[in-house]
Amino acid sequence: MMKRFLVSMAMGAVLALPVKAQSDEKRDYIDLGYSFLKGQQFELKQESRSETYTTVDDVMQRVTRDFNNTISINIEDVIPGHAYLTFRYKELKFNFNARNQNILVDANVPNDKEPFQAALKSILDHPFTVDISSSGFINKITGLDDLLDKASATFSNLKDDEQEAYKKLMKDQFGTNAFRSWLEQLLVIYPVRSIKTGTRWEENVPIRTGLVGNIDLYWNLQTWDAQTAKIDGTGKISTNKVETFTIDDGIQATAEISGDIMTNYLIDRNTGLPSICAQNTEMNGTYTYKANKAKRIKKDIKVPVKIVTNASYKIKQMK
Repeated sequence: MMKRFLVSMAMGAVLALPVKAQSDEKRDYIDLGYSFLKGQQFELKQESRSETYTTVDDVMQRVTRDFNNTISINIEDVIPGHAYLTFRYKELKFNFNARNQNILVDANVPNDKEPFQAALKSILDHPFTVDISSSGFINKITGLDDLLDKASATFSNLKDDEQEAYKKLMKDQFGTNAFRSWLEQLLVIYPVRSIKTGTRWEENVPIRTGLVGNIDLYWNLQTWDAQTAKIDGTGKISTNKVETFTIDDGIQATAEISGDIMTNYLIDRNTGLPSICAQNTEMNGTYTYKANKAKRIKKDIKVPVKIVTNASYKIKQMK
């Protein structure tokens, strides 16, 4: 009788071990994703600088773009698989510096001498909507291109070539593709499965503006607690070397460029949004300027290029 009792005890202990092990293992895993409530409000602040260096005929040229923006984000509606976020630019400061051109604009400060100021001012406080999934995929952006079309009317008094240059600059910096590309690199695309510390996952997105190619994005869960999660992000950028694009001064070119993105996120687990994000991007390679008589390019020219971008973001819940 005692022998059978001891055997039963031993079997019970064996059966219990997997249950406890499963319980401990389950506590090691977390689910991450975007979770919003209708009516929530957030404020996003961006500071970034992008520098592009090209070397033509042994002369290095630099183009810089600086952004200092404040954006309000309202959660308009939430349904299964979709959250509808309304974005509004509240502050918009932009500095563009190229060879013979400098555009320094604060959308809130009148400047009759700079056409870009009126265009950016017309964007302020006007809503456009982002449809995002709970994992972070951007389903759709609506209303932004309409805003830019209306903003471009402020260029109507300029010469035709100046109008086209300003419209291109506007679209390249603030158009739907530019905004979506920016948002895809700011927001983590979360896996649908539960993850634990050290888990690595990835997604691929296209380069949506200017250059033609793809970005392989990778994330790694570093640490987490009940309120936050620290995530390390990296990216590999590669361009399609045969597809043409248009650079700032209207020259058609192809690009053979590769690069890396390094990002650190502090995630608010309640919403899935990064409360703090710091990002560095560096790309190197060559442009091939295509022969163009109008641009006085007699034959294709190989142009070394380097692009460096540093950015920081803060997202704070306001309501």
